[in-house]
Amino acid sequence: MHPQRIVITGVGLTCPLGNDLPTFRQALLEGKSGVVQFSVRNMGEQAAGVCEFERTKYQNRKEVRVGTRAGGIGIFCAHEALQNAGLSLKELNPSRVGVYMGITEHGNVETETEVCQLVDHYDEDVKYWTHHHNPRTVANNPAGEITVNLGLTGPHYTIGAACAAGNAGIIQGVQMLRLGECDHALAGGVSESIRAFGIFAGFKSQGALASHLDPTKASRPFDQDRNGIVVSEGGCIYVMERLEDAMARDANIIAEIVGYRINSDGTDYVLPNPERQEECIRQALDNAHLNPEDVDLLSTHATSTPQGDEQECKAVRNVFGDGSSTLVNNTKSFIGHSMGAAGAIELAGNLPSFQDGIAHATINLDNLDPSCHLPGLVVNQPKEKDGGVNIILNNSFGMLGINSVLLLKKYTG
Repeated sequence: MHPQRIVITGVGLTCPLGNDLPTFRQALLEGKSGVVQFSVRNMGEQAAGVCEFERTKYQNRKEVRVGTRAGGIGIFCAHEALQNAGLSLKELNPSRVGVYMGITEHGNVETETEVCQLVDHYDEDVKYWTHHHNPRTVANNPAGEITVNLGLTGPHYTIGAACAAGNAGIIQGVQMLRLGECDHALAGGVSESIRAFGIFAGFKSQGALASHLDPTKASRPFDQDRNGIVVSEGGCIYVMERLEDAMARDANIIAEIVGYRINSDGTDYVLPNPERQEECIRQALDNAHLNPEDVDLLSTHATSTPQGDEQECKAVRNVFGDGSSTLVNNTKSFIGHSMGAAGAIELAGNLPSFQDGIAHATINLDNLDPSCHLPGLVVNQPKEKDGGVNIILNNSFGMLGINSVLLLKKYTG
């Protein structure tokens, strides 16, 4: 079997370091953190990654009020991705565009808000409960809001894959293009997690919520003093096409997706299983017909939790060995953990490496935990890869033991 080649031709994003890829990339290379103090209901000030994008750029004020934060993020990213791909809605067949959004959770924000308003202001009288609640909280909402805003009539759904969802959305897009279910896929992930105090409270009760006097230093994967996750919001959507279609319209091809794998630990609700993560990486490499030594840059999932980082590093060492020349970095050290959007955003930050051959660093790494030693770890300063970057591997893992790995190749024809 020789599956059709699938390429990325557009990227649209919003994250705590900017609202387009060049701005995001520059901040990564300069070592800037996008984490700030953010007021969380019932919990006070917390370190968080906050997006600042123009909500009314593609929606009017009524649409913003009726919709959700996640849907608004998705709408912004989808429009930006299509523009970046050189596509206009007028030239697309709306029934042949598929929308596949990865999410960690959805509806928490809207339900928490309604409950708090009912208790605090309306003496729990449900006649004040918004009639927008149901469409806001259905699981397909972020993808559905995109189709309503853009007038798309092809397939849409969300992929609930915990914090592996950004990769999972992209993988779904690849599969649907190869099945012929669409001609263009808008695929990636979105998250409004910082708007739900339950997310913060849940991590705090697990002992997994980051704390630091300086919020820019709260997210510190692999560091001996790491103490938990910085919750972040954001989104990243890719325009994906079959190679022959992209070539026919003379599109700018950003990268080719050459392999992937999703598997399950099958062992625990929260604790990762390094053996299954290792297996996922190896199977993705097999799917791409690549060897570990072919990988030039590995983007880690590491969330800045003590056990999570250690287990991923164990899996990576088992695959790549102690003498590996593969460069390794982490993006959550800059922006925190954007949950369902994480895999997609983190991949985007590394895609320019295909052109400049530079891996951005992992910041806030002042005291490396020996259990997190990786031979190619890029620490605090960007590093240029000898021979350039031709293959990128993107790790993204999630609760209930879902693991995802993507492999991308520099497009050379």
